[in-house]
Amino acid sequence: MPFSALAMRNQDSASLPARPIELFYAYSHKDETLRDKLATHLSILQRNGIISGWHDRKIPAGMQWSARIDERLNAADIILLLVSADFIASNYCYDKEMMRAIERHERGEACVIPVILRPCEWEGALFGKLQGLPRDMKPVTSWASRDEAFKNVVVGIRKVAEELQRSAPQPSISGDGAHGSRRETSEQRGASADLRRLPGSTA
Repeated sequence: MPFSALAMRNQDSASLPARPIELFYAYSHKDETLRDKLATHLSILQRNGIISGWHDRKIPAGMQWSARIDERLNAADIILLLVSADFIASNYCYDKEMMRAIERHERGEACVIPVILRPCEWEGALFGKLQGLPRDMKPVTSWASRDEAFKNVVVGIRKVAEELQRSAPQPSISGDGAHGSRRETSEQRGASADLRRLPGSTA
């Protein structure tokens, strides 16, 4: 391949936008109002192509909900555990969603971030070993301003999502100009795994 063509191909590849980081909300339906408020605060990250958020209220009518949740949970890059007493008390949230999330986190496949929504006893929970949000794990509803609490959460998520984007494999361009498959070096895989073991650590 002529040098000029190779240089142009590399330039085109470098100019491709990074894909949005897939974000999954694991939450109790009793905290739906707080989840909606968090999603509103995260909308700036979605508009800027940093994240793409998903929760079970987006399941279309007629679809098998458990299969759809499993599919999105297994594909997510960041999994938010929206923690409250109701989340911990829910067998589905705690035993299914959280356990699968922790399993993927420990394998370096996803980054799990606990977000403490309401005051509850969570010490001793499996997610308790992970750095969470907001700052100092102070529950969102305990802040003088919930908007300030959610802003703190968003800043923490932004840092993790942007770092995941930077460490992700770059898309390649095939010879005919079409987007090729993504490939990841062992060094990039190691960087991603290290980050996912320390969710929110830069917050």
